[in-house]
Amino acid sequence: MTSESKWLLAEVPDADRVQALATEFELSPLAIQLAMQRGFDQTDELARFLHPRLQDLGDPFDMPGMQATIDRLLQAVDADEEVVLYGDYDVDGVSSTALLTLVLSAYGLKTKTFLPQRLSEGYGLSIGGIQKAIDGTQAALLIAADCGTNSRDEADWLREHNIDLLVLDHHEPSREGVADCVSIVNPKLGEDYHYLCTAGVVFKVAHALLKARPVEGGFDLRQHLDLVALGTVADIVPLVDENRILVRRGLQQLDRTENQGLKALKTVSGLRPPCDAVDVGFKIGPRLNAAGRVNTAHDALDLLLSSDAEECMNLARHLDSLNRERQTLEQKARDQAEAQIESLSAEEKEFALVVAGDDWHPGVVGIVASRLMRKYHLPTFVIACDAQGIGKGSGRSVEGISLVKALDHCRDLLEAGGGHDQAAGLSVRKENLDAFRKKFNAYVGEQGKGDQEFLTHKIRLDVEARLENIDLSLLDSYELLRPFGKSNPQPVLFTRGVQLKNEPQILKDKHLKFLFIQDGCSRDAIYFNAADLDLPPTPWDIAYTIDRNEYRGRVSVSIMIQAIRAAQ
Repeated sequence: MTSESKWLLAEVPDADRVQALATEFELSPLAIQLAMQRGFDQTDELARFLHPRLQDLGDPFDMPGMQATIDRLLQAVDADEEVVLYGDYDVDGVSSTALLTLVLSAYGLKTKTFLPQRLSEGYGLSIGGIQKAIDGTQAALLIAADCGTNSRDEADWLREHNIDLLVLDHHEPSREGVADCVSIVNPKLGEDYHYLCTAGVVFKVAHALLKARPVEGGFDLRQHLDLVALGTVADIVPLVDENRILVRRGLQQLDRTENQGLKALKTVSGLRPPCDAVDVGFKIGPRLNAAGRVNTAHDALDLLLSSDAEECMNLARHLDSLNRERQTLEQKARDQAEAQIESLSAEEKEFALVVAGDDWHPGVVGIVASRLMRKYHLPTFVIACDAQGIGKGSGRSVEGISLVKALDHCRDLLEAGGGHDQAAGLSVRKENLDAFRKKFNAYVGEQGKGDQEFLTHKIRLDVEARLENIDLSLLDSYELLRPFGKSNPQPVLFTRGVQLKNEPQILKDKHLKFLFIQDGCSRDAIYFNAADLDLPPTPWDIAYTIDRNEYRGRVSVSIMIQAIRAAQ
């Protein structure tokens, strides 16, 4: 991190209140302070945050559309109908489709699954995709998972062909209206649960179905919370309220999973318990996502549904290979994009970045956009152009700049575009790229008018600590703050005025290992990908995260440096 970053330390809660709660809960004051900074400063709220319980989940029938959905599913069960499940190619789409398959199969329903291909069918319901999905079936019911809320034309087509449509989704409803179908279970259509992804929605549907009519012989939904955690973490939805409960319990289930596919994935990725959200986000999730990015997501779905250990291991190795292929494609696009950025004029990259390539794989542009945004701290679109001159791209944004509003501003230059404030997609003709880059830059610049620091990278520091505070007793309390993710980020700690006990070690030609000392207390730390950084003279202020490290039965605290500056 460069010295141009602005370090911002969070406000410190009342010290007496911190100590009182630390005494009451018998936890580290530092951990209590972190929880209070996240808004949990009352005893009952803090207890629910630190110890989330499944019994605190709300009634699934409170969700809009739930009763009609359950009635139609039970009608399908009673009539022994064949049901088509139409999912999506990302981790949330695959995991929610897998869970839905397992639940409906427990009721004896015959299901056929269909996941669209990214390059041919694209995201969501399409008439062509539906025709492929229902081909060879006598289905009277199609369930769209992780898509379908705004599929008005597709819903009309299904109704004309006497096929009912149920939608289980979490995407934003369109201002033009939603699909006219039997029922839509989407938290965005109600007052609560806006944080759920589709895996969470399917869990709610399964919970409601089991309440309405328990499975003969039993079906333990808790055993499948690992799938719910998988989709929730990978889809980067807020880890708050019920999501926090589902992910905390889901990660515990992942440690002892009975799913043969997840067992194989854990083996292939070298994952050892206890699993956390980072393991899902950086080890399991990318391997499952790789199938939909460079091939077909059905490989990932087959893995999660197979009960054959040997088949699962072969599929897991295949996904691991696809992930390596994805990494190669990503690195190629990233290298070329960075070279392109260097060639742009100062005006063309003053406030935002738009880069495009003719031979970039569309499945990796989102990852590349995310990495470039973090490196340059500018709103970024990365676009892959096809032989017909149509570019399809993904964008990632910085705090305070809405890509949705930016796309609306540039709508006259685009074929299509939409998404969320921080992540969006677009289609644009190649001949309009330069004009789009100029207009996008102008829009972002206008948003920051009068604010000289609006694109300055900000390092948000949660709590100041001394090295002597960073020990195993802190770690035991700190673990209760997990899972970390959106809306509950991993805390960034801050320590002033550390010295080096000896020269840093260079690991694997790119990482730095330090032995810091402060007032006689020493701690090891690592700074990833920092070997080429020009570090200031000591003493330093350091920003860092901590984690549990277990090696050969020995537990220690890992310190991962996020930024270094000269002591101030």
